[in-house]
Amino acid sequence: MTRGIEGRVGRDGLFALQTESTEVVERVRVLGEVDLSVVDALDTEMRRAEATEAGRIELDLGRLEFLDASGVRFLLALTRRSQSNGRRLRIRPARAPQVRRVLELTGVGARLPLET
Repeated sequence: MTRGIEGRVGRDGLFALQTESTEVVERVRVLGEVDLSVVDALDTEMRRAEATEAGRIELDLGRLEFLDASGVRFLLALTRRSQSNGRRLRIRPARAPQVRRVLELTGVGARLPLET
């Protein structure tokens, strides 16, 4: 079941989530920008996915264009939660070079369960 795109404008641009549920995977796609103004909405959606019986939870950052420090903290917290609840989380990496660079410079990318 796909719930479509929920859009909202963050402080500096567009933020949207697209969720898809199957018996096997809960997929959450992030579009646009993740900053302090939207990180709570993303956390709420990920907690909803974690509460399901799905064997895998996928956070798709493929269309993420911007990530600030609050987004980096969120990804680390999400990874820690996953480690304590069955390690179901997989993160599809961002394609945007600026997001990849943030994760590289902070050293966070090596700590996340990124799909290759």
